[in-house]
Amino acid sequence: MKNRYAKVSNMAKNASSPSRRFMKLAGMTASIATKTVSNSIRNLTADDEQKLASKTKLFQDIGIQIADTLGEMKGAVMKVGQIASQYKDIFPPEVAKAIAKLQRQAPAVPFSAIQQQVEKELGKPLLQAFQSFDQQPFAAASIGQVHRAVLPDGQEVVVKVQYPGVDEACESDLKQVRLALRLMGVIKIDKKLQDQLFTEIQDSLSDELNYEIEAQNLEVFKTFHQQLDNKIIIPTVYKNYSSRRILTLSLERGDSIETASTWPLETRNQIGRRLIRALGQEIFYLKRFHCDPHPGNFAFREDGTVIIYDFGGVKTLSSDIVSHFKHLVQAARQQDITAIENHLDALHSLSDKGLFPEELYLQWLEVLLRPLTTHYDFAENSAHHDGVTLVKKSLKYWDVFKPSPDTLMVNRTISGHYWNLIHLKVHDDLSDLFEELVPTTIN
Repeated sequence: MKNRYAKVSNMAKNASSPSRRFMKLAGMTASIATKTVSNSIRNLTADDEQKLASKTKLFQDIGIQIADTLGEMKGAVMKVGQIASQYKDIFPPEVAKAIAKLQRQAPAVPFSAIQQQVEKELGKPLLQAFQSFDQQPFAAASIGQVHRAVLPDGQEVVVKVQYPGVDEACESDLKQVRLALRLMGVIKIDKKLQDQLFTEIQDSLSDELNYEIEAQNLEVFKTFHQQLDNKIIIPTVYKNYSSRRILTLSLERGDSIETASTWPLETRNQIGRRLIRALGQEIFYLKRFHCDPHPGNFAFREDGTVIIYDFGGVKTLSSDIVSHFKHLVQAARQQDITAIENHLDALHSLSDKGLFPEELYLQWLEVLLRPLTTHYDFAENSAHHDGVTLVKKSLKYWDVFKPSPDTLMVNRTISGHYWNLIHLKVHDDLSDLFEELVPTTIN
């Protein structure tokens, strides 16, 4: 066991060295640039079908190489890859599929490094600060890991500990990953939009690396939800045991989404409603929302309670953007294509107006609104299946729409919760909830 930890420790140390990180990323970029040039040369005399097959294979290889390289490099580089996987709409599907696995790829570091970090941040020996502290983490991620502990007064807590040195690598790592992606030519958007998106990614990463910001988010969302629903549980922050790189929270126990999916339909429907209502209230009233809908960030109790974890990822929306979203929903209900395009344009999600056929708009509106306007069986998932068919009919018009910093995380979060309701096998009519969150008549 000792040799294993020493090996892991050396790997983590080597991967986090600035020069080693730079060389790994530079090597990845050079390798992929060579593959891209070679592919172009091979395709000089190829027909369209051969070029398409070759391009698909190239992007698959690129995606695997990105995932493998970033997956070896614990810290900010890996986190950048994970964030990129959340923004997978901006990558070809072959690349997006490969880098998506980074969200699950996070080996733990030796406890000695964690203990040193805790003691450095809190300014006292570990067992003076805590009555007990589990050496084995129960969760590990790209920038830190989580341990159970007990405070001196007997309170059970979880302690989120950031890996030593990860914040120092953030800016340089992001620049290197962006350079690699740009040279590969796999980002599907223009440079101006790239600049906006990478600025957002950098801001998001900086916020996640500052646990004091996460602590503030936790307190804001806890206060907000307590006033609206006492069955939305958000952990309490213990400020005296927290810092920029350490976050100590109350231990809030609940069951996984897999377990909750076996409960009676009435309970599952309550939980589904609670998830959607909480998200809608955050977007339309608080104008800040928890934007990581991964099932692991939620736990459930048989009385319908929902526990929300991990507020490192929070997106803030301006009043103008929220207003456009509200009116976009209203226009969708009324099947007002002109108004829909005006609001999509205002949200920087439309390349040009009047180019997407009205017939397809109407078909998409029915599919997208179906889960919120009918008695919908999420387990059957008819909207998704019909949407797959519609995608094939819509592909040649797809360039009319573009990813936007104003809409990407909203879309990704709504989509994530849609799949959470599928996992829960919700079967309910949510039209009253839809009306409550976004009334048909908006002032």
